[in-house]
Amino acid sequence: MKTFIVLFFAILSEVIATSSLKFSEGFTKPIPSIIVAVGYGLSFYLLSIALKTMPIGVAYAIWSGVGLILTVAAGMILWRETLDWAKVTGIVLILAGILLINVFSKSTAH
Repeated sequence: MKTFIVLFFAILSEVIATSSLKFSEGFTKPIPSIIVAVGYGLSFYLLSIALKTMPIGVAYAIWSGVGLILTVAAGMILWRETLDWAKVTGIVLILAGILLINVFSKSTAH
């Protein structure tokens, strides 16, 4: 359970960093630029801790999939980006892949 909490904070840090990229306006704004650097650094550090007890494929699938979904949500909330059928289909396929790996893969038992 501790591993998933660490992974959650790795994902959250990555989403904050990615969202701050847009606010940084090409790294011309200092505060958002610092948030990007710290957020990605923290995210990769926490991901490396999760990888001590979790298979890399599973951890990365969860990290990237959930990160994508939260980043799409941030885009909708912060910049009023819209969802179309292609985005929704892609998100559903990512979720299906994460579920498939976690339910049926023998490599998840570590």
